[in-house]
Amino acid sequence: MKQDHEAVNTKDMTDITIPSIAHSFRPDFAVIAAWVKPGAKVLDLGCGDGSLMCFLREARNIRGYGVEIDDANVLACFNNGVNVIQSDLESGLQSFESASFDYVVLSQTLQAVKNTENIIKEMLRVSKEGIVSFPNFGYWKNRLQVLAGNMPVSEALPYQWFDTPNIHNCTLGDFEEFCGQHGARILERRVMSGNRQVAMMPNLLGMLAFYRFEQQK
Repeated sequence: MKQDHEAVNTKDMTDITIPSIAHSFRPDFAVIAAWVKPGAKVLDLGCGDGSLMCFLREARNIRGYGVEIDDANVLACFNNGVNVIQSDLESGLQSFESASFDYVVLSQTLQAVKNTENIIKEMLRVSKEGIVSFPNFGYWKNRLQVLAGNMPVSEALPYQWFDTPNIHNCTLGDFEEFCGQHGARILERRVMSGNRQVAMMPNLLGMLAFYRFEQQK
């Protein structure tokens, strides 16, 4: 397992405005909303029932689309008034023109996709900036469970080894190294443990990681 280290070209956020409607949504939505400019055009990959898009619409007056493959979630998006396209992320984003969005968001889905390189490449093709969040496999409680001989099960990783959709678990260090190797320049990072921001030893003490990045210039 990689040693804990601070990211190169990253900035931990120390001040963030939480929209007043945050209490009715997942707490991580507010972190993403703080990085999205009002009125922006957003594409949400693996959007589920459209909850994040609803939040961003209320908090930031965004426009955009969700991409989702599950039938029930697509129906839920329609019921929530979210523009949704039913498609498999693994097949790429050919339906969208280059630079057609301000942000593409991949919220707690990165670890479940098969072709990570292609997803990040496509995110940077169709948008000015990408935003991802994922459970940090380097979190200290996860490390203890591995040392005890078991795959981690936690609030951020709630599945057992035999039914988990997560196939590419990673740490902060892993993702930052990946970005450096694939032409993605990290603009900002935030690491959370529950509702609390983690600034000290984030790769050890953080449960959930958020990154905002752009194409390397």
